[in-house]
Amino acid sequence: MLNTVFLMGYMGSGKTVVGKHLSNSTNYKFYDLDNFIELRENKKVLDIFYDHNEVYFRKLENKYLGFLSNKVEKKIISLGGGTPCFENNQNIIQNTPDSTSVYLKCSVEELHKRLIAGKAKRPLISHLKSSIELKDFITKHLFERSFFYEKAKLKINTDDLEVFEISKQIENILA
Repeated sequence: MLNTVFLMGYMGSGKTVVGKHLSNSTNYKFYDLDNFIELRENKKVLDIFYDHNEVYFRKLENKYLGFLSNKVEKKIISLGGGTPCFENNQNIIQNTPDSTSVYLKCSVEELHKRLIAGKAKRPLISHLKSSIELKDFITKHLFERSFFYEKAKLKINTDDLEVFEISKQIENILA
């Protein structure tokens, strides 16, 4: 019986939306790791990045991932886009008892379309000036991070799927 589902993928891949939907249809508790950090630190992720730096944020991320993964309950944890790539997070994800990991895989084109409008709210891309810069950034970053994302036990190409279709695929492994 699976008690923990880790949702991973690049920013904009739908981890939070899918996680919330899946939580509602399975009665698993939902945690968005970034939101959890914001609540615990009483500060927005964007402000943590600007007031400290990315390394500081990644240490917090590791701390709270460890905390959430150890909670004894049925839960879905939506990871930040970089979470699987830093610290010993991949070990936590792979070695949490009774857990699985799901990579919500999106094409560069789909990610670009989803991220272009809301980039100001995302610290890693808020500084990018043009659509071309954003697309180049996504392409490079996705290439670097794919190695970690591909370690997920289940991979779902989400480009042409609705949220309920993605959730259903994940539900099937929980049954």
